Amino acid sequence: MSAGSRTNNNLSNAEWRPGADLQVQRARAAMLAEIRQHFAAAGVLEVETPLACSTAGTDPALQPLIARYRGPVFPKGANLYLQTSPEFAMKRLLAAGSGPIYQICKAFRNGEAGRLHNPEFSILEWYRPGYDDHQLMEEVAQLVRLALGEPAMPVERRSYAELFRSGLGLDVFDTSAQRLQQLAMRHNILGAEGMELDRDGWLDLLLSYFIQPRLGEDGLCFVTDYPASQAALARLSADGRTAARFELFHRGVELANGFHELIDPDEQAARFEADNCQRRARRLPPIRVDRRLLGAMQHGIPDCAGAAVGLDRLLMLRLGIDDIDGALSFSLQRC
Repeated sequence: MSAGSRTNNNLSNAEWRPGADLQVQRARAAMLAEIRQHFAAAGVLEVETPLACSTAGTDPALQPLIARYRGPVFPKGANLYLQTSPEFAMKRLLAAGSGPIYQICKAFRNGEAGRLHNPEFSILEWYRPGYDDHQLMEEVAQLVRLALGEPAMPVERRSYAELFRSGLGLDVFDTSAQRLQQLAMRHNILGAEGMELDRDGWLDLLLSYFIQPRLGEDGLCFVTDYPASQAALARLSADGRTAARFELFHRGVELANGFHELIDPDEQAARFEADNCQRRARRLPPIRVDRRLLGAMQHGIPDCAGAAVGLDRLLMLRLGIDDIDGALSFSLQRC
């Protein structure tokens, strides 16, 4: 091959370079060091868990990436799911007596790419035995303020129902899916590619368009008390209408999701089955239930609260970066 041919086959200067420059890389390293210092001072143990597992979360809203493995243990081959969160394995550590733990790792979600999304992203997840969701919100706020370099940033808490009532005049507990759809269509907001959405899907769409952009404009805003139908892995309130779940927003960007964790194995098994029913209804493949997690729950997971924070988005807000490509060494389009 001639020198000229080699030159023609080279990538352009822009194509091979990382999205995040050296200043951003240094800022990421500094932010991670600060987070680790926070947890070390608080006596929270850093752990590692597998990112490729034979099971995954069943949440219909999250689609795992799948790798095919063949070799010892699975000589005929088996699908390994790249985890959407390290949650299940970390809860098994809690059941084994780990005490408070945290993890900084990669997580993977299929079909998610855009200004605020990349299919491979960095996540901070931690669990505090003895905490409920309200106590954990205090630590989440402390840690996010630290990472953003704004220790005096104001914090507010708004319930999910109150946001819909004040922002859209809707009662989230007594509004039909049809009415939610009509409101969305009136404002030319449609489901992705014409997808038929259930009631929670329409609520999520309306939240994203009408409410979320204004959340945390001048500080941190925790949205609390999600409807029970959106509990995910959180326990329910005494009346069964809401879940002990929160999300954190700053400048309209979702940064964290947290629960007062469900620790009842029977309720968890029922939710797994309900999730897979929804997956089948949406023509998504069901995911094999994580029996090891259920076994850990039967053994006993301590009463605890847990949260996950998207570190790439946190870095974006820390540095004023508008697109996640500028916060990552190599985003999807650069791989």
